[in-house]
Amino acid sequence: MSVTAQQRSLLRSVEEYSRLLENVSEEEFQRSPGEGIWCYAQVYSHIFQANLGSLIATEKCINGTAEINSDRLNWITGLILLFGRFPPGKFKAPASIASMVSIISREEARNMIVKFNNRIDYVAPRVSKSSAAQKIKHPRLGLLNAQQWFRFIQIHTLHHQKQLQRIGKLLKQSA
Repeated sequence: MSVTAQQRSLLRSVEEYSRLLENVSEEEFQRSPGEGIWCYAQVYSHIFQANLGSLIATEKCINGTAEINSDRLNWITGLILLFGRFPPGKFKAPASIASMVSIISREEARNMIVKFNNRIDYVAPRVSKSSAAQKIKHPRLGLLNAQQWFRFIQIHTLHHQKQLQRIGKLLKQSA
């Protein structure tokens, strides 16, 4: 999939995040559907903080300030990037990422979306021109170059859309 197609997919996903945000109240946005289950606000906090961090990693690869490494991807990461999805099942975010998650307001979520969209518009045209040997370590997937980081952002964003749908169903059941 081309960087342009990935960017379009990402922007469509973010539009879905924006639509959901406009169709829930502040109370519903911040209410957990059950013990130990993230609320919408926590998912938004996670997805946009993680994606903004991933864009920073992408930019470092683009700017040539990353580690130079020609090692191949491990086979699991290669499959994730090839098929565009995580393996089935639920996974906990790495502790370093999970510790950043908080319950944010709808306004904070809107601001994160604007910031993310602006960064995507800046980064996307530069991704395909970057060196494949410039890599930054992902907490779980290993060393990724700019193209791989950009693909990860797309996969990660789509993955959490499904989580938002599950939260919506659970909130309706508990209402």
